[in-house]
Amino acid sequence: MYTQIWSKYLPIIKILLKRTLNGDQVLDLNRIDFERAGSGRKAGYKFSIEFTKGRVANIISGSALASDLAFVMLEDANVKALLLPNHYVVSLNTKFQLSLKNVTPKEETASASNSEEAAD
Repeated sequence: MYTQIWSKYLPIIKILLKRTLNGDQVLDLNRIDFERAGSGRKAGYKFSIEFTKGRVANIISGSALASDLAFVMLEDANVKALLLPNHYVVSLNTKFQLSLKNVTPKEETASASNSEEAAD
């Protein structure tokens, strides 16, 4: 139902995922896109998805909006490659702001950057 809309936003989401290494990112979405596709104004436009090692780590089956976003993200090879080594939380609030956070524990991030430096 929402896959076409999420596909439109995917290039921006991909850029923001990369930027989460420097801090949390927020993307303002167009409310009208979702209201047209949804079954009414209050279709439950609020969710949180946890991605751990390239997989959804929480239950999102109750939200078509969240399920479709997870599907679109995991179907894209470049996004999946970004998701694999890290732990992300992607959430949408009622103001149609998509928040992206890299919540990978600091020691994992440090060891990953150290091994990259050693390879140089």
